[in-house]
Amino acid sequence: MKNKFNLFRVIKSRNTLRDLAFIFLGALVQALAMRLFLIPGLLVSGGISGAAQIINYFTHWPIGVMVLVGNIPLFLIGWRHLGGGRFALRTAAAIIFFSVLTDLLAYFIPIQGITSDLVLNCLYGGLLLGIGLGLVYRGRGTSGGSDVLGRILNHYKGMSISQAYLITDAAVVLASGFAFNWERALYGLIVIYVSGLAAELTSEGMSIFRMALIVTNKPKEITQLIFDELERGVTILPGTGGYTNKPRPVLYCVLTRAEINVLKTIVSETDPDAFMVIGQANEALGEGFRPLKKY
Repeated sequence: MKNKFNLFRVIKSRNTLRDLAFIFLGALVQALAMRLFLIPGLLVSGGISGAAQIINYFTHWPIGVMVLVGNIPLFLIGWRHLGGGRFALRTAAAIIFFSVLTDLLAYFIPIQGITSDLVLNCLYGGLLLGIGLGLVYRGRGTSGGSDVLGRILNHYKGMSISQAYLITDAAVVLASGFAFNWERALYGLIVIYVSGLAAELTSEGMSIFRMALIVTNKPKEITQLIFDELERGVTILPGTGGYTNKPRPVLYCVLTRAEINVLKTIVSETDPDAFMVIGQANEALGEGFRPLKKY
């Protein structure tokens, strides 16, 4: 029993190191996007980093330091919405890596970046930013900032997370219009769109939502963990094993692309013998997603 426990701890530690490697690489790619394209082009993609860019334009305060400081209160407020302590740790790592690398790269990359073309800065900045964010998602982390605000608005206002992201990011882009000019603000909206597509493709493919069917002998334990760590609803469907002819409960839940890796971890650690099918959903309506309206 002791050997099995030690092996389990080794596997978990390896998974944690793998996740941290993804998060570090993702933070590095995001920092490169900032220093090579977005900061030189005065293009804001929303979130805390976008707000830090605007403040930096007037004060020259370090962007990375402002990102770190700005995320601290959001991180504390949204602690219970980040998927539990182990996933909050990954979010903290993503914030720290990104903050440090963004300021560190300033010593190695020319302040004017590599191009003065606004379109190239917009497209390549958005692409790299999204790839970096997707890598962070693959490491089961979040970028903080908009992610935390999105979960808070979703929890207290019933707003879908994607809609919350749009509102928080659009507010920062709107501020950039007043700070820089409206042409750059419009390009900033394109940056958000391109980075969103790149993040989806990097992390889980192009579909935004995922449906999961889980056949398990531990339905109560897995359901409770989904409630506690993802704050998602679960429907328990009655099922019968075709070979054994015994009752086999089937769990059904819908998640965002950033949550699917967390679900895989929950199921694999709770019931390694479970059977899980993950499919794509074009749209999700109801609690936790976009409100279901009468048409």
